[in-house]
Amino acid sequence: MKSLERDLGLPTVLAISIGAMIGSGIFILPALALKIAGPSVVLAYLLAGVLVLPAALSKSEMATAMPEAGGTYIYIERGMGPLLGTIAGVGTWFSLAFKGGLALVGGVPYLLIAFDVPPDFVTPVALALASVLILVNLLGAKQTGRLQVAIVVVMLAAMSWFVIGGAPSVQQANFEPFFTDGYGGLLAATGLVFVSYAGVTKVASVAEEVEDPDRNIPLGILGSLGFTTLLYVLIVAIMVGVTDAGVVAGSDVPVADAARATLGAVGVGAVVVAAVLALVSTANAGILSSSRYPFAMARDGLVPGSLAAVSDRFGTPSTSITLTGAVLLVLIAFVPILDIAKLASAFQILVFILINLTIVAFREGEMDYDPSFESPLYPWTQVFGVLGGLVLITQMGEIAMLGAVVITVGSVAWYFAYARPRVQREGAATDVVRRRVGQDALIETESVLGEGPYEVLLAFTSEVSREREESLLRMAADLVRPHDGRVVVVWFEEVPDQTPLEEATETQSPAEVRFEEQTDDLAVDLDVDVEVGEIVSHDTKHAIVNFAAHRGVDAILAEHERLRLRSRLLGDPIDWVVRHAPCDVYLVENRGYDRPGVVELVSDGGPFNPDQVAVTDAIATASGGEVVLQYPAASRSPEQRERTIEDYRAELADLLSVPVRAVSSGTHESESLTASGDDGDEPDLRVRRGADHRFRGALFDREQTEPTDYTEITVHPHESRQPGLVRRFLERVVF
Repeated sequence: MKSLERDLGLPTVLAISIGAMIGSGIFILPALALKIAGPSVVLAYLLAGVLVLPAALSKSEMATAMPEAGGTYIYIERGMGPLLGTIAGVGTWFSLAFKGGLALVGGVPYLLIAFDVPPDFVTPVALALASVLILVNLLGAKQTGRLQVAIVVVMLAAMSWFVIGGAPSVQQANFEPFFTDGYGGLLAATGLVFVSYAGVTKVASVAEEVEDPDRNIPLGILGSLGFTTLLYVLIVAIMVGVTDAGVVAGSDVPVADAARATLGAVGVGAVVVAAVLALVSTANAGILSSSRYPFAMARDGLVPGSLAAVSDRFGTPSTSITLTGAVLLVLIAFVPILDIAKLASAFQILVFILINLTIVAFREGEMDYDPSFESPLYPWTQVFGVLGGLVLITQMGEIAMLGAVVITVGSVAWYFAYARPRVQREGAATDVVRRRVGQDALIETESVLGEGPYEVLLAFTSEVSREREESLLRMAADLVRPHDGRVVVVWFEEVPDQTPLEEATETQSPAEVRFEEQTDDLAVDLDVDVEVGEIVSHDTKHAIVNFAAHRGVDAILAEHERLRLRSRLLGDPIDWVVRHAPCDVYLVENRGYDRPGVVELVSDGGPFNPDQVAVTDAIATASGGEVVLQYPAASRSPEQRERTIEDYRAELADLLSVPVRAVSSGTHESESLTASGDDGDEPDLRVRRGADHRFRGALFDREQTEPTDYTEITVHPHESRQPGLVRRFLERVVF
């Protein structure tokens, strides 16, 4: 793959950044902002510059760590994942093109002052200028950079004359009243002019072509932001101070009108030259930087690879520049650019919010991230940037927000239709969340494994054979033994509604006597406390729940066959017990229980439930067996995800008191975590997590699989011990 030539020095970097900002932001937008906020527009420009600073610092840091073409897209894609990277890349590409089109269309009215050109020629002239700039960009970044330096030098000279020459004519009375529409108007104007500073980070999109990026990128970004903010404030203050109210507000050529009041015809001529150069430089920088977004996205497989083609002759991404130029021409010809600029501003704010969040993902994640420049006051600088951006978003109006939503939805649709099948990456933020979720699960698991006295209710609803009761009783004993607990064995007998309960409980039936004798006999060799009894009721499921609540048991253990389709559709009594029990419920599909040597702990896609782990560890410890961690196989899984999940499984294995190995479902691959063991395909006992009824009904449970030849325990944690909906969602997504 061809790389781009590093031939952009610090002067060029400053010129690109300054030229990208001093354009529509000063020659077009002040007139609109004055109509909203009055003289406080001066403060609006200062506030916007301050709110841009966190994103500028964040991008400066990330640019030194990843000096690659693509800028914003690269950072968000690497930090937040390819989905948000696609949104940022497509959205920023369009917003830069919108801003370039606005600059060209807005610059033509300044030409009308010097040349007698009918208004009908505004669009054709703008199209001609755009075509020339597209051609210049196709010739190479060095030629583009040299043109940018020349434009910025001439432009700054003219604007400096405007500031120095106009300062003596400033009238204090023109600033009163300062807040014509209160603080709401100030914030609305700040949101409008925010896009004036969007170009400050454009240089990051050509970072791959910058000489000594560790030094030149931070200096270029921060130096140009400070200089441009000061220049904006001074120019707008002169514009307000030298004209009467209403002269500049709403004008097509606000700077020229202000110059006419102080500098005369010569000053107007200088402003016209500066305006045309500034707006052309904005469009030029926009084409240069925006064309690198599809270039970078193509190299990552998010858009067709042809957009990553580099010209053999000129060393520029010719296909990407051509596509960007075509979009720019269409915008100039058919779209009301001034209205679209407000949409671009709203989306730019969203992108800057993502930039501030992305740096947190890189700092807290495990990815290889080694910037030579670090943003100061981390993370408070980024928090300020996020909160400030959210405040401005609320002031942008419904149309601007709707436009940002349309761009976002379109980007998401493109990602799922084209990009998702082609990429296997994920962002640093995903891994940060995954590690946090895994650590929380491990902390809870360690707490559950260390809990004190434990009491299990072994519930029967019919007479049971000696063999089946022995299996369940031994299982219950193994569960309580590590906690010095007790097993309470109860036969819940249901009698018809017409039978009085007093009559049913007067004498024990032969079956009840046999049940007690059988239980007492089985409990002799268990080495745990066992209580036995019977309860007669008209409703078994209510009786089980009421007894568990009254006794305060920690878990209910009950035998349960797999639900048939009819039961899943119409409901099953044990499902009611699971939902209403005051404690955990362990449902056993009993195929026998005799010191299982291999106990399989089944993942449902997220981290293992702490109660599920505790049941598995207790049984494996009592039988002297090993635990097999079974997890879903992933055919296309990012390497970072595999490393994080391996770390989680290794830490989980350290918490258990038995040998542990991991195996992927659907394969025969086994990974020993603490000791080698039997690699047989079939376990002796399986422990799985029960369905979360907040998400789906029994009909759609994953646990409804074909019957097996070994015993299965389904652990249903009590609602108070289940993770919240947000965490459960994150578990499924990131694991």
